[in-house]
Amino acid sequence: MTNLFEIIKTEEAGSIIRRFFINTLFDSTFMLLGIIVGAAFAVDASIRIVMITMVTSSLALGISTGVSVYEAESLEQERKISRLEMAMLTDLNDTVIGKTSKSITMLAMVINFLTPIFSCTVTILPFVLVALQILEINIASWLSVALALSILFGAGVYLGRIGKKNPWIKGLRMTAFGVIAFIIGFLLDFLI
Repeated sequence: MTNLFEIIKTEEAGSIIRRFFINTLFDSTFMLLGIIVGAAFAVDASIRIVMITMVTSSLALGISTGVSVYEAESLEQERKISRLEMAMLTDLNDTVIGKTSKSITMLAMVINFLTPIFSCTVTILPFVLVALQILEINIASWLSVALALSILFGAGVYLGRIGKKNPWIKGLRMTAFGVIAFIIGFLLDFLI
């Protein structure tokens, strides 16, 4: 089997992994912000409901994105291999090219499954402290929002660096979108 680190270093694999990782990271973090606003800031918030909703939603999103990325990337990789096989007049399944193609697909699937779990692990930490009776739920809610916004900021900085743009501006822009989503959710929570 082709070395995993060699596969990650290839431009094709790197761009696929970055693209899917960033998309899923944003999706999962915004979803978690919505859960925090909708459940944790409620008048009679239940720590159990908040935590279970965060975990089950993250698992569902991980499975959904993992499966959809696997299916989409399998199709794209198969089409790419098929074109190469037609051009080369040979079967590439048992070659480095064929094995690398399959490895890229599997790696993209695993990363997309794990990304929402990562976001959940970070943002649920303050609520774990509530369950351990170390924090109050209202303080944990604000800390969790801050952690979610930090994830968005970090992802923006990363995008800025790989895109050779100002990483701080990119980070602040991503954070601003998170703040907007939070404010909208917070206002909706007040109105309903």
